[in-house]
Amino acid sequence: MKSLIVVENPKRWSFDVDSAEVVSARAYLVEPRFAAMRRAAVYNLCRRLGYQSVGYYVSLLAAARGHRPLPSVSTVQALGQSPLVRILAEDADLDREVQRALGPLRSNEFRLSIYFGRNVARRYDGVCRALFNQFPAPLLFARFARSEGRWRLTGVRLGATSEVPEKHRDFLLEQARRYFERPAGRRRPARSFQYDLAVLWSADDPTAPSNDRAMRRLARAAAGQDIDVKIITPEDYGRLAEFDALFLRETTRVEHHTYRFATRAVAEGLVVIDEPESIVRATNKVYQAELFVRNGIPSPRTFVVHEGNRQEVAERVGLPCVLKKPDGAFSVGVVTAGTPEEAAESLDDVSEKSGLV
Repeated sequence: MKSLIVVENPKRWSFDVDSAEVVSARAYLVEPRFAAMRRAAVYNLCRRLGYQSVGYYVSLLAAARGHRPLPSVSTVQALGQSPLVRILAEDADLDREVQRALGPLRSNEFRLSIYFGRNVARRYDGVCRALFNQFPAPLLFARFARSEGRWRLTGVRLGATSEVPEKHRDFLLEQARRYFERPAGRRRPARSFQYDLAVLWSADDPTAPSNDRAMRRLARAAAGQDIDVKIITPEDYGRLAEFDALFLRETTRVEHHTYRFATRAVAEGLVVIDEPESIVRATNKVYQAELFVRNGIPSPRTFVVHEGNRQEVAERVGLPCVLKKPDGAFSVGVVTAGTPEEAAESLDDVSEKSGLV
């Protein structure tokens, strides 16, 4: 996929990035070669991105052409919605990271510059990554205020290269170069592929559905179909819009980053396996048991247990029996009970985490 950096005036662009072409906004909007370009990642660094501005139309037409704009129009619009920023400010994970990173500061106000998801001070990288994942854009500026001993996010806006301090410019250039080599540290393909497939996978996942050998075989098979496979990590959440499809090769769960990845990818128009609805359905055994009964699908004798009928387990399914946490996987949350006492004890344990067993 070709990378384009779009700015109002290329003469004012003082950065040299080998892996990306710098073009003017006017050229991108009107020149036939860009309209005919089949696939491109468009990094919109126009100074003005408000509604119906030139920068706005760069992102809008990029989407219409099947290109991947960063930021997208949806990101631009989201940043203009104060309620959305307030909701984000109440996110527990972000709040925890904000308190950790900003806690040592003595002032009551702080402005954070975010360059491709990073800041010159590494201690703020967690906050930068969280905000970049929510609002994928090359340059962001976030404001924080401290009240009653706690820091709160008060605003996030898009930034322009003209606002970048001179002492930060080398850092911005380095982050741009790293970003365009996506994903982090992996070699660029020797050939041009028709599609880019993001695969969320980690060799350190204790219940990984695929191993390293399977990933290599997947990459070879995909290359034969003109698809370039790129392994991504949870830190690449903000980059999903750059790909054509997402393949989840971590064990999926609803309250987990795999579900957030699937939801975000669907919103960005990617082909997704597994998509959010399938994750909800396939990871819950209560849902599956109901479907089996309604559709006459043969299955082992199943009884959904709750607080009011737990004394019926031995009668309904017999002993020994298998007790399962509905969203368990790889035998996690699965126990065998051989006696009524073992069943009662196991139900106590599993019921602490789920209303149904």
